[in-house]
Amino acid sequence: MRASMLNGWNAAGRRAFCLHAAQVAVSSLYDELVLYPKPGLVSLVDSGSHDDMTAETFFRSLFSLRGYFVRITAAGMHGAPFHVLKQLGMEAEHRMLRATGGINTHRGAIFALGLLCAAAGHCQARGLPLNSANIRAALMTVWGPDLAMHARQCAGHSHGLQVAQRYAASGAREEAALGMPSVFNLALPAMQASLAGSGCWERARIQALFVLMANISDTNVYFRGGEDGARMVSECAAGFLARGGTAAADWRSHALACHERFVAARLSPGGAADLLGAACFVHKLDRQTADGHRRRP
Repeated sequence: MRASMLNGWNAAGRRAFCLHAAQVAVSSLYDELVLYPKPGLVSLVDSGSHDDMTAETFFRSLFSLRGYFVRITAAGMHGAPFHVLKQLGMEAEHRMLRATGGINTHRGAIFALGLLCAAAGHCQARGLPLNSANIRAALMTVWGPDLAMHARQCAGHSHGLQVAQRYAASGAREEAALGMPSVFNLALPAMQASLAGSGCWERARIQALFVLMANISDTNVYFRGGEDGARMVSECAAGFLARGGTAAADWRSHALACHERFVAARLSPGGAADLLGAACFVHKLDRQTADGHRRRP
């Protein structure tokens, strides 16, 4: 971005917004972590299908990422090219792994939420309302071609890339290249409809998580359980939704039953969890914009 495009902004104002976006990002990941029952995933109650991590591991990871979200929001405000965002993400991943002793807690969230922070920064710098439509448009307009190229690059040894090659499953790269449809077309509408109907933030997040599990190709699930595991996750989530989801009076017992099944099968829909955190982030910014908060200084 040319310096003239930031006219009217002082350093304090830019810094304040970047800090705010980072706080929303961290709080969104916290909202995902504390949710329960959350099939197969780590929470404050138990470690789900994981033997190598606990909620404490996630808290250490969250603290390590605060500065990253500030920096990538600032990069988005200045219209930084994708390779700059990618480098920031790689540095954040190294810090995460140092904080967790080498355990991958938030690699997917670093990618998805980092891009959304950058897109929010881009919108804020241009005086655009921080609603879901503008954030998604910024993501695709500014970094869309590079994200498409990034999705076509299959070099690497991550679980997601291994699964994509073996099962032709979509992953975080393809999700980003398409403008995060699982966030904007699935999770957000489910979350907002549930919230409008129940007024309950817990139910809204659970509903969005189950909608994601029922519909996405989660590379974390494929890596642990193959096609049979992916089918179990999808069918279990679809069954929960068919019974009324979180609108059903006994929703909690059915969610807990799914949790127990996933733990027994050692399945963990980590990709859905990352996308849930991303949806929480967009929802919070969208709501603040609708309420008239965080307007341009």
